[in-house]
Amino acid sequence: MSTQARLQAQPADTARPVVFYDGDCPLCRREIAHYRRMDSTNKLHWVDAANEPGILAEHGLSPGRAMAELHVLDAAGHWQRGIDAFLVIWQQLPTYRWLAKLVAVLGLRRPLGFAYRHFAVWRYRQRCKSGTCTTGTEVRGR
Repeated sequence: MSTQARLQAQPADTARPVVFYDGDCPLCRREIAHYRRMDSTNKLHWVDAANEPGILAEHGLSPGRAMAELHVLDAAGHWQRGIDAFLVIWQQLPTYRWLAKLVAVLGLRRPLGFAYRHFAVWRYRQRCKSGTCTTGTEVRGR
């Protein structure tokens, strides 16, 4: 069962998943840069949600939600977020496919999802303390 965000997907390039990440977060930028280097065949479309608000609007994704946690619009046009978003990314990258399979086989999706949600809330609060976040009620205490 997937934890899909309750967002309406808009028509898009669904031939490949679209990854929405916080490009203003140094940790996020480093991690995404790593994944992008692994994506030598361009299986994923990368969108810096902090600096490409027009693309967010096209997909019906608010800046607050996009900054609060990782989002992926998968190839089927469904929203994935948090650990499910990571699983979509990992499934597309040969170096990480084994990790996606391991998470499934060992039943780690729920505990990793729990850990990621808590980390994401902490990361977003830290970002907001520095004054570089989008404020809004849609990102409060998950």
